[in-house]
Order: sequence, then C-alpha cells, then structure tokens
Amino acid sequence: MTIPVCTISATGITAPTYADILAALQASYRSIYGSDVYLESDSQDGQLLAIFALALHDTNAATIAAYNQFSPATSQGAGLSSMVKINGIRRLSASNSTATVRIVGQAGTVISGGIVSDGIRQWSLPASVSIPISGQADVLATCQTDGEVTAGANTINQIVTPVRGWQTATNPAAATPGAPVETDAALRVRQSVSTSLPALSVLSSIVSSIGNIAGVRACSPYENDTDTTDSNGIPSHSLSFVVDGGDPAEIAASIARHKTPGAGTYGTTSVVVTDSAGPAVTINFFRPTAVPIVIEVTMEALPGYVSTTGAAIAQSLSEYVSGLASGSDVYLSKLFAAAEIPGLNSTYNVTGILIARDSGTPAAADVAILFNEAADCPPASITIAVS
Repeated sequence: MTIPVCTISATGITAPTYADILAALQASYRSIYGSDVYLESDSQDGQLLAIFALALHDTNAATIAAYNQFSPATSQGAGLSSMVKINGIRRLSASNSTATVRIVGQAGTVISGGIVSDGIRQWSLPASVSIPISGQADVLATCQTDGEVTAGANTINQIVTPVRGWQTATNPAAATPGAPVETDAALRVRQSVSTSLPALSVLSSIVSSIGNIAGVRACSPYENDTDTTDSNGIPSHSLSFVVDGGDPAEIAASIARHKTPGAGTYGTTSVVVTDSAGPAVTINFFRPTAVPIVIEVTMEALPGYVSTTGAAIAQSLSEYVSGLASGSDVYLSKLFAAAEIPGLNSTYNVTGILIARDSGTPAAADVAILFNEAADCPPASITIAVS
C-alpha cells in the first residue's frame, strides 16, 4: 500500500489527515500479520502504529510549511522576510516615536545626552544641544521605547537629566508615533504594491517607491497635467505628494529619481537633491496637516448599557476618523456606522452626532478636508451625552 505522504499537483500541495495515515498503516500491518490482528488504541501494536502515524503527519505538516514558504502569499516570518528580497524590499524594523521638544534656558548652555520624559517613557535629545542667544531651541527628541508610542502636546515636560542653565522643556505639538515591527500581513501588502515599481505609469512608480521607504505610513499622489492651476492649487504640469512619515531626504530622492524630466513638484516641504550627474534640484512635497476634529454624540441608554460602553464608542469613532487617508472628508453618515459596535449596539441607540473642525461649532454636517490635510480625533475630543 502506498505510504500516505504529501502530494504536489497543479493545484498545489495536499496531505492526508492523521486518521487516514493511521488507517493506511493499520491496513499495511494487517496485510503482513493477518486481518485478525488487534490494533486498537489499548494494544501495544496499535499504540506503536499511532506513533508512526503522528510522525508521518508532523513530517507532512513540515513539508507543507516549507512548500508554502516559497510564495509571498503563504510564507510566514523569516521565510517571508527572505522571499520579499526578490522584489528588492525588506521587512520594516520597529521605529521610534519622535517629537519636537522646545528647550528653554540660558543662552550658551550646552546639554549633552539630555533626556526628557512624559511621565511614563523617556525621550532622548540629540547628543549635544546648545541653547542659542534667543534662549530657546527646538530639537527632535526620540522615544527610547520602540513602537507606536503616543504623546500629546505639552506632555513631554519633565527634565530627567538636569543641567545648570536648562530651565524647561515641552513639546508644542503631539509626537509622531513610531511603528512596531512590520507584520506579515502588512509586508504582503507592500510586496504586492512593490510589483508596481517598474510600472508604465510614472505616478504609480513614484508612489510604490515612496511606500517602500522606512517609516512611511501613507502616500497620496496628485497630478496636474493641464495648462492651468487646478482646484487644489497645484501648478500646471506638476506633481504633488502628501506623505505621512519617512525621512524627507529619502522621499525627495525617490521623487527625483522617478519623475519625468521637466515635471515640477509642489508642496511646503522642500529638499535639495543632487543627482549623479551633479546638478541640484529642489523637490517639494507635503506633510499632512493634522486637522483637529470634535465630535458630540447623543444617545439613549437601553437595557444592558454600562459606563464603559461610552468609552468604547469614543474609541471606535476615534480610530475611524484618525484612520482616514489624507484628503478624505469626514462624512456624518459614516460616523453613525462607526458608532455601532458589534455585541454592544443592542444596549444603546445613537440619536444624534455633531462634528466640527478647528474648534468650530459642532453641526450635523460633513466636514471638508483639504487634499494636504488629515483628520485627527483623539478619544478626548469626543463627548457622549447619555439620556
């Protein structure tokens, strides 16, 4: 009888179940020692065959796992990291959150190896910071903890390494969150996007190239191929990119490397790029401007409602709004859907939602977001009134 092992065909790889393997071994055993031999689980021979069957089953599973490692769609872990190298990309390692910290103190004070804190985590200043004649300096602080660490404005305000002449420290704006080690699912998506690198469309090639830069979370492209300035203010025959995260120099170099000669670039972030032939060119692009969104929810409590439900609704709304791509309007009707939490929505009834941007008066209307803006709505900006 054929040994029950893996089979590779045009449709892929398959393997028999453990029960089928055990039955095949028992049949082979009986063909040798007779059909009346006792092979149930309480017999010694039966237990020995079960061990052999399990060994074959585990070997089949290992063979299937090895087979699947040769495809980006099914490989995992280290195998997927090796597979995507074929496309010239690599798994993104964990990055650290950063924040612009304003250092205030006596002019001429030098801070070496300075560390500040938000009360929970520590943030490292550049190796050496010298306070200028103005008495304050804005420097980039890096969180010592890897991953997506958040810090609101004016929360990084504790000096961990005091220096004579250094008076205060704070972050005027919220920190830019880092990212954890790239997951298999995210890497598969990026591998799929990376196949567009040699695409015929120049715009697709640029977006794919930018998307493979470490730290880039999103990239929205805009092209104006007309002879006049478009509705977004993009000049004629120009490209514009709204890029969230990533090193500005790498982003600019990627745009310069892939754009067609003579095409202009538009944006508020400017980086000078020198090509291999020597001439320098200024590349412009946008960083998304965070637009503060305020949401007011009114709802009716039904049987089973508990106080934590309101917090769950606020979290769901926050994740939806803050997860919108740059340039995406905030639609009122979609907020009602985001407020419906499976398993909990039977305990409440949302009766109204009002929204506003930039400290405006909340109203029952959609909020328009410019192409170079991104909606930002932390849970603290959401109020819920329960009746």
